[in-house]
Amino acid sequence: MSPPGQLACGPGNRTLKGHTLSASINQHQHHSSQNMADYDLVLKCWGAVESDYNTNGGEVLTRLFKEYPATQQLFPKFAGISQGDLAGNAAVAAHGATVLRKLGELLKAKGGHADILKPMATTHAQKHKIGLANFTLITEVIVKVMAEKAGLDAAGQDALRKIMAAVISDIDAYYKELNFSG
Repeated sequence: MSPPGQLACGPGNRTLKGHTLSASINQHQHHSSQNMADYDLVLKCWGAVESDYNTNGGEVLTRLFKEYPATQQLFPKFAGISQGDLAGNAAVAAHGATVLRKLGELLKAKGGHADILKPMATTHAQKHKIGLANFTLITEVIVKVMAEKAGLDAAGQDALRKIMAAVISDIDAYYKELNFSG
């Protein structure tokens, strides 16, 4: 059931290129709806993240690029920035803020994320060519940053990993519909 003011998106109205999306998306959304406690654990700490998207977003992308240097090359506008200049870079912080805002939308949708995820998966497949493994890498960085900056405890970290595993699985289903082997 959708919270008041949110539209419910039933399985019958999710189409992509004229095809009904695979059942796996519906299964994950149903599975996610059974685990509202996971969303609640993460969302109780989300206020600290959204109170300063730029700083937290900059921290997420800076760490992603430092811990997994190959990921920096996936962002052409950041490819020439030296490791030492990543922290505090306004463009990196702004894009990190965009990433965290989208994650916030996904979390607040509590599993009913098809309308949010479809356009994101489409651009990440067709325009940016981002492989699925990169979503797992950024998930781990976000878990660490939320633990340090927002007080996300071990149970919350596990909950975020479970939520993101379902989201990544749904991205994979969209990628397959788009014939992208992410």
